Amino acid sequence: MEENKKESGFWELLQYAAIAILIVVPFRVFIAQPYIVNGSSMIPTFEDGDYLIVDQISKRFKEPERGSVIIMRYPLDRSKFFIKRLIAFPNEKLEIKNGKVYIYNNESDEPLILEEEYVKFEKKDNYSITLGGDEYFVMGDNRAGSSDSRIWGPLPRKNIIGNPILRLLPLSSVGYMPGSIKSR
Repeated sequence: MEENKKESGFWELLQYAAIAILIVVPFRVFIAQPYIVNGSSMIPTFEDGDYLIVDQISKRFKEPERGSVIIMRYPLDRSKFFIKRLIAFPNEKLEIKNGKVYIYNNESDEPLILEEEYVKFEKKDNYSITLGGDEYFVMGDNRAGSSDSRIWGPLPRKNIIGNPILRLLPLSSVGYMPGSIKSR
């Protein structure tokens, strides 16, 4: 009798584990997953060690927005994940003149000059690129200390994982849609 209880308890535990796996794995793979910020490229918006929940599903239904923060796979080593801000979009021309960002596209004859209040550590560099049909240009908010598209080139769309939707740690910075321009 005691052995039947142990065996029954084992099968019950196995069933709970299977149900948990069937729910958690698809959720983590397709809907949302945790991400821990590593490094200083997004200071002051995100600090090293910030714990984020990343939305992976909305990217399938809508285009990303200029200025939005994304989690992405590093183009030179897809096993690494970076956090950056979307600056320029497919088929746009980007120019950086003395640290100021100008974007040229078909929407206007005049360049879009980015107002980047989130940048606290500037870098007075110069750069120019015209993006291809599936390429994005990303930069860290800490321009002086960020490895981004200025260093390793455009980001293919397939490398975009998603947007942070929650910051859970540190507790003093808990919030919804962290880093979004609209929330500032």
